[in-house]
Amino acid sequence: MVTTVAVVRVLLTDGSGLTSRQVAGRLAASGHEVHVLAPSPLVLTRFTRSVRRVHRAPAYGADPWRWLEEALRIARRERIEVLFPTQEQVAVLARAVDRVARAGVRTAVPSFDALRSVQDKVSAARTLARLHLPVPETTVASSGADLAAVDGFPVYLKAPIGTAGRSVARANGAGDMPLAARRVGAAEAFGAGGVVVQRALAGPLVMVQAVFDGGRPIAAHANLRSREGVGGGASSKESVDLPEVRDHLLRLGSALAWHGALSLDAILAVDGVRYIDVNPRLVEPFNAWRSGTDLVGAMLALSRGEHPPAQRPGRPGVRTHQVLLAVLAAAQRRGRRAIAEELLSAALRRGPYAGSVEELTPLRGDPRSAIPVALAAASTLIRPGSYRAFTGEAVGAYALTSAAWDLIVAGSPGRRAPAT
Repeated sequence: MVTTVAVVRVLLTDGSGLTSRQVAGRLAASGHEVHVLAPSPLVLTRFTRSVRRVHRAPAYGADPWRWLEEALRIARRERIEVLFPTQEQVAVLARAVDRVARAGVRTAVPSFDALRSVQDKVSAARTLARLHLPVPETTVASSGADLAAVDGFPVYLKAPIGTAGRSVARANGAGDMPLAARRVGAAEAFGAGGVVVQRALAGPLVMVQAVFDGGRPIAAHANLRSREGVGGGASSKESVDLPEVRDHLLRLGSALAWHGALSLDAILAVDGVRYIDVNPRLVEPFNAWRSGTDLVGAMLALSRGEHPPAQRPGRPGVRTHQVLLAVLAAAQRRGRRAIAEELLSAALRRGPYAGSVEELTPLRGDPRSAIPVALAAASTLIRPGSYRAFTGEAVGAYALTSAAWDLIVAGSPGRRAPAT
């Protein structure tokens, strides 16, 4: 018996990032029609046959309410059924969920109260502590004097709002603190809730993702960042089975009645995981799918008003990689020779590429997906410092700034809703 899958028109809220590219690939492989929003036509999702069309939209961080107005206008014009949050746009969608519904578009987002409890790093640290979830030694500095009193290095300083590591700085000793404080904008952060000061821990990074249906976890996955890419991203991953993480997710999702996607970063220390960051969205779901956990499918089902059964945990030991991040990391840290060696290892499937599957650029059936890697390789071989052009612009397209967050909390222009 042949099962027919209904084709859904899906609009991704971002077309610039790695997560969007992976979500687009999974949706298209499942037979759905994928559109994306982006402030520029030359974004990562342009270079794949998985995306039907890239629609121009304002940069989200400049004015999230203007972005939402344009997103809903495009959704109505293109007869979009599901607006799928793949980046920080989830914040304004959660704030305006009734407005999105009135536009005839479906989405899966948490309540705004739940989102506020993890959206900024100060609130996230307090939420994790309140629920007794394991974290590194953490304090919140409210003044320069608090920062000056910090000891027990190394530590990380974190401003309340920031995307892709833009608000995080490491201090290895007291002499590093002034520069680290400037990098995270401590003077402004003190007025926005304070600066999170977190003790650095030894151990690999664990990337945890889950999808919840009103607090009930329906899909969850964890993988190690087995190799660091440019900007702290994961150029290689390996799926892991961590039963304690499933218990933590159950506690967190239930306490917040979370609906939609939620991701956490943790350090796998000698005595177990210690959570260091929370994001109210998916983060690069390909490794999960490859291991047998369909986070994207779970999100699509939720968006359509369905209540899918909980998925079984995926297989541990599944390895995936992103050549693009590895090439840019080689340019960032070691230069031309390292770039050439990286490309050769990828081509010969040796070293970190042995037994691993590409997440971003599956050439079979989608040759266009190789263009970003080819461009990055050519550009950085000529001028290694050009790696910055491939990272900063993408993050800037979807980053949530402190000013934008204040606008979202204030409510829709002309109808300022009271902050709850």
